[in-house]
Amino acid sequence: MRRNQVLTALMVVFTIVLLSFQSLAQSKVVNIIFTSDAHFGIARPQFRGDTSVVGVKVNAAMIAQMNTLPGMDLPNDHGIGSGKKVEAIDYLVQGGDIANREEIPIQNAAASWAQFDADYFHLLNLKGHDSKPAKLFIVPGNHDISNAIGYAKPMKPLTDPTSFVNIYNLMLKPSKPLTNETFDYAKDKVNYSRNVDGVHLVFITLWPDSAERIWIQKDLATVSKTTPVIIFTHDQPECESKHFTNPLPPHNMTIANKFENLTAEYYKEGVVASKDDGATAIEQRGWVKFLKAHPNIKAYFHGNSNWNEFYVYHGPDNDVNLNTFRVDSPMKGKYSAKDETQLSFQLISLDPVSQTLTVRECLWNTKPTDPNQKVVFGQSKTVSLKVN
Repeated sequence: MRRNQVLTALMVVFTIVLLSFQSLAQSKVVNIIFTSDAHFGIARPQFRGDTSVVGVKVNAAMIAQMNTLPGMDLPNDHGIGSGKKVEAIDYLVQGGDIANREEIPIQNAAASWAQFDADYFHLLNLKGHDSKPAKLFIVPGNHDISNAIGYAKPMKPLTDPTSFVNIYNLMLKPSKPLTNETFDYAKDKVNYSRNVDGVHLVFITLWPDSAERIWIQKDLATVSKTTPVIIFTHDQPECESKHFTNPLPPHNMTIANKFENLTAEYYKEGVVASKDDGATAIEQRGWVKFLKAHPNIKAYFHGNSNWNEFYVYHGPDNDVNLNTFRVDSPMKGKYSAKDETQLSFQLISLDPVSQTLTVRECLWNTKPTDPNQKVVFGQSKTVSLKVN
């Protein structure tokens, strides 16, 4: 009898320990760094006491600050992990414009990609909860695409798809790698997805236009309708009219019509692109209709027009609510380009159990003359990813 009691007691203890380990595993917070618009190939007018500082140096300085995040105390902002230390960084998302557009005299995309490789693949020392190097997710930006397909203004060379092709090969891992010679933008798009602890991350080329939505529709068919979906792309939810394709045959790009032919979708609101980014109401309505059909799309992250902003996208008719996160650029931020103390990236903390997301602004250059400066947490926002 006593032996049975001992065995029973041991089984109870084992069960408690096992449940404790399972609970610990389930409560793991997934940490993702988000940055965009690296713009290798241009220079900042001012940075840390120097002038005309090139992108490779500025991005390296930002990465050095990213490397200091593990072990830092999160602010008491009631968000995920509030007041606790950052344990690990599992992923880094780069939202595009790796290479600045190679308008003369800007360096070509190949040179810019080599600098990106030197910074992001050799200086980043972050590790995830699995003790492996943080995984890098990349999408192309409008500059990467323009370099690949051409542009109305003179570039040298006329086209160089190096950054786009490398992003494609790294993210899609095709059995036969794409080359600059075989690249065809009509069919080669950087669209992929990853499941991260019950949350579906979707990465698409530039903006969810009608052609991209066909791919997203097929991708979302592979996950449950109750699975939260987060979209990472380059352009803001409104997109820019000039990023659409010229609707008039032969659909060419000119300085006069302003079109850049970056999306497969033709612009529907005129024959000249507008400077007003809001002149895309017809195109947006197609996107809003898609959002309504897929209520599990719970968040949207973008760069392109760069500053730190946490906001809700309502669509042109104010009939949708999508939590949206705009990130700064180390080189071309709307505010940080003139005030380097405003330079920032974002730390995304995801709790898979509660299906909650906290995004924190990480100001990484608040004391430009201090070589020992630390990241300072700025704004934060916590949103629910639960599908009603």
